[in-house]
Amino acid sequence: MANNKIILNPAVVARTLGVIAFVLVVAGVGGQLAKYLWGHPRLFGLVRLFDVNNEQNIPAIFSAFLLLFAASLLAVITIFKNRQRDIDVSKWAVLSLGFLFMAVDEATSIHENLTGPMRGLLGLSEGGLGFFYFTWVIAGIAIALVLGLYFLGFLLRLPEKTRFFFIDAATLFLSGAIGLELIGGRYFELHGLNLTYNMITTVEETLEMAGIIVFIYALLNYIAANYQEVQFGFGDSEGGIAIAKS
Repeated sequence: MANNKIILNPAVVARTLGVIAFVLVVAGVGGQLAKYLWGHPRLFGLVRLFDVNNEQNIPAIFSAFLLLFAASLLAVITIFKNRQRDIDVSKWAVLSLGFLFMAVDEATSIHENLTGPMRGLLGLSEGGLGFFYFTWVIAGIAIALVLGLYFLGFLLRLPEKTRFFFIDAATLFLSGAIGLELIGGRYFELHGLNLTYNMITTVEETLEMAGIIVFIYALLNYIAANYQEVQFGFGDSEGGIAIAKS
């Protein structure tokens, strides 16, 4: 029987995901230009369909897919770490659950809906918040700091190459999710919704997608280097998916 095994090369997977992200970002920018400069706010529904700052459209689905992909790879690693009684099995499990939650959040906008309650909890009014206009970032920064301390030892125990890519991925993602969100909040408070604001959010979403893709690349490489027996079957002894070293 012919060998039906599919080999996942980390570099090829990352490049493919990167190309898809690039196409979606270009389409999103084109839609914003059509809306604000050329007077076509809908363009047969294509503007909203590719708006990277919108929900329940193609970029949002793709971002949720990236997060689910990462969560799945982390779950695979967690299973193997549990079998090995590895000291960091709980850290891998927390990462997997965290990315699963972020995928759900991407689909349901949980964190955006925290802005109102956060303002009420902190006794803040809508005006004069500056960089903290989107008040949820206060909780986001606190969570990022706590998780940074929680994962510090885990990060130091990772292989050097994996550690480098994890840090790179986190830097890209947080630069968008928190850094650009702070800048975007300040700009939105002063100027409202316009082309410039949408370009800020486009860069924000681009950095987030780039961070997740780098993270997926790191996870695939880690699995290939440490668990060469990892294969996902199709119900056929000859078929399945294997992860190869890049």
